[in-house]
Amino acid sequence: MSTTSPFGRLLTAMVSPMRPDGSLDLEGARRLVAHLLDTGHDGIVVNGTTGESATLSDDESIQLVELVAEEAGGRAAVVAGVGSNATAHSVEMAHRALGAGATGLLLVSPYYTKPTQPGLVAHCRAVADATDLPVMLYDIPGRTGIPFDTATLLELAAHDRIVAVKDAKGLPWETTKVLAATDLLYFSGADETNLPWLAMGATGVVSVVGHVAGREYAAMIAAVDQGDLAQARAIHHRLVPAVDALMTTSQGAIMAKAAMVELGIIEHPTVRLPLVESPPEHLDLLRAGLKESGLL
Repeated sequence: MSTTSPFGRLLTAMVSPMRPDGSLDLEGARRLVAHLLDTGHDGIVVNGTTGESATLSDDESIQLVELVAEEAGGRAAVVAGVGSNATAHSVEMAHRALGAGATGLLLVSPYYTKPTQPGLVAHCRAVADATDLPVMLYDIPGRTGIPFDTATLLELAAHDRIVAVKDAKGLPWETTKVLAATDLLYFSGADETNLPWLAMGATGVVSVVGHVAGREYAAMIAAVDQGDLAQARAIHHRLVPAVDALMTTSQGAIMAKAAMVELGIIEHPTVRLPLVESPPEHLDLLRAGLKESGLL
């Protein structure tokens, strides 16, 4: 795939494997990184939403960045989530992520505090000024309560290190406006929109379903690059059962961990409260969806 993106083009927001007692499963994390590298990923997001960043301690977050950077060994970008509802905390985590080997930062809008758009601009600039790492903004107002308005994205695009957007807002016309007016690299941040966003000119995807469908999404990106939309659509359609199984049955982190257990990559589906593991009926839906998409 193209090397023009400092983040890669096929990224998965990696789950954080845990033991039954809730502690990090570092060996499981190593196996998971190897699995992602083996299935076509050229970028890995650590401490994103699917990595349960909200319930990891700062030290655990940095430990995972160090581990992923070590295991990736330069074969994939390592994008560390450093978002917080406090700018000073995000700045601190950006410094620590750089020291741990991150090659890029993922910055979500400050949740719960709900800043104004000028406050959001100031927050993002402060974090981007903290290191020399490229920054991918993460626009997911369904979780944060505060979107990146189009005018805000146009303003932030002027910053040398704010170079990309992970879009989970799902407004194609607003995305088109930003793509037309800036050089920001766009990444689909919801597997349901991977193909339409690529067709509009997105650089790549930051996936959850990529845990199980890395090769398929790599092939989709390649097909769009080659102008073969029929092939890209065929992949998109074949993955509908898997996307539904992981993203609508319960919750992404819960189901992605369960899927990794099904594939034998990690040993335990443990998640931290307030998340809870999948009941048997959800596991049945997961297995059925993976099988129907040819992934199990």
